[in-house]
Amino acid sequence: MIGIIARPADHHAVREFFELFKTPWEFHRSGQRYEVVLCADAEHSGIVSADLILVYAGERRPGDAEASIQIDGERAGTVLSYRGHRIPLYGKSLTFHAEGIGLRDEASGGSVACVARTGDTISIRIGYDLFREIRVALTVGQPPARAGLPSVDLHIALLRDLILQSTVAPLVEIPPMPDGYPFIACLTHDIDHPSIRRHTWDHTMLGFLHRAVFGSLLDVARGRASVRSLLTNWMAALKLPLVHAGIVNDFWYEFDRYLQIEAGLSSTFFVIPFEGDPGRTRWGAAPGRRAARYGARDISDRLQRLMSAGCEIGVHGIDAWRDASRGREELDEVARITGASELGVRMHWLYADEDSPATLEKAGFAYDATNGYNETVGYRAGTTQVFKPLDAIRLLELPLHVMDTALFYPRHLHLSPKDARTRVGNIVADAVRLGGTVTVNWHDRSIAPERLWGIFYADLVEELKRQHAWFATAGQAVAWFRRRREAVFEAVSTEFGTLRARVSVAGDEHLPGLRLRIHKMRHSRRSGAFAARAADDYVDIALNSSIDAHIPLSEQRAAAPLPSR
Repeated sequence: MIGIIARPADHHAVREFFELFKTPWEFHRSGQRYEVVLCADAEHSGIVSADLILVYAGERRPGDAEASIQIDGERAGTVLSYRGHRIPLYGKSLTFHAEGIGLRDEASGGSVACVARTGDTISIRIGYDLFREIRVALTVGQPPARAGLPSVDLHIALLRDLILQSTVAPLVEIPPMPDGYPFIACLTHDIDHPSIRRHTWDHTMLGFLHRAVFGSLLDVARGRASVRSLLTNWMAALKLPLVHAGIVNDFWYEFDRYLQIEAGLSSTFFVIPFEGDPGRTRWGAAPGRRAARYGARDISDRLQRLMSAGCEIGVHGIDAWRDASRGREELDEVARITGASELGVRMHWLYADEDSPATLEKAGFAYDATNGYNETVGYRAGTTQVFKPLDAIRLLELPLHVMDTALFYPRHLHLSPKDARTRVGNIVADAVRLGGTVTVNWHDRSIAPERLWGIFYADLVEELKRQHAWFATAGQAVAWFRRRREAVFEAVSTEFGTLRARVSVAGDEHLPGLRLRIHKMRHSRRSGAFAARAADDYVDIALNSSIDAHIPLSEQRAAAPLPSR
């Protein structure tokens, strides 16, 4: 059990952090002895009793001088290095005149942690404010320059490592990995331009012609595209008058081809509810080109086909992020077509601010899938996991990690297919290591001329299959994480060489189960060693319903891990 001491203002961040790091914890109770006490209140000076005391603070504390801790320097907005990983910080941090645990400031090389021992108690002073870092990531979000660093997940990994290397008690957790799978893959599609026939000499039409005729030629000259794609785009441009005349098929009104590429895998399509409404920004009217040339009713036949194939339909919101009453109108419009009792939302152009989760929740949405970048790929909220925004009560956020336009558009990353594979491959590798989700957004027209990004998308889907991901709709992924959040550690104790773990979990035959992960005891507190952990230093038990497990600690190594390991 971890006892937490934190400022009241940080309690929301504490609760959410320990939904992401799903392990037994409680707010510290005076007089109670814990295996671990984590103190993140710089003003706290009370007596605590624990095998391991972790003190997080990015500023000098009164207790630092009493503990003879020598501070070398103070910084803000730095990056830490720890065993090959980079952990970005957005608040203040300290370095210490002491050898610590290998946690260092990347710029100065100074130690950002120091270790002390008093009798049987180990104390580690970490020079940054953990829960303020979590609050920044989950509310303000990470800047694009640090998009590739899953900061929240790395803070969890560091804390886990400190506990495992400093205590003799086993650590239990429910990792963000479905039973039998290493992570979740969410394939999503924003329907922005389902029909080119609806565009006549507007911004979208002129952009299509420019990119199809001239942009394609330039891409071939630079080695970024094939001659075949060039000819396909030129032919599409030549056919455009025939498309408008109704003589040949509308090559954008074929976004249901995703059913072939995904070959029965469930995916989610976000549909714009109303035609011709650009919505508003925080400062006034949004640009006119944000308005869609269709509404959900115009493509209801295609939506019915997608739903019949097992796909989910969500709302591609216009003003829902800033106006709950407008959000309810948008939700009701799509609900009338789909018949769904619950709908998720992703805002058009990813419009959002710190107040939008509460607004979307008030409008009645089951989840939001907006948290991501237009200009890059990665972890805006610093995590692979579905999380609850700190001001929300029940609404959960499915973070967006990979978007096609961010990868390939000239005004964004403008990557070659080879470089894009590397960038996306890093995100998939993070998910294999950390769990959580890889959420992909491939727009409706991205498999059609002039983009022709279908081959890259098909290759990405095959790579996710090779990594044995569970393919889920956005709603299914959120439901799985909601089930994990609702799991309760009713009792965890160690007596007479046996670990007892009683966990309450609601059953759901439509979703994969959870895992109960038991990290093996391997540290001798007298040795003081902080050695690297082996990859198989834990065992997993399938957690499909409530259990009361009694596990002999001497037999941990005999337990078989799940097949996905």
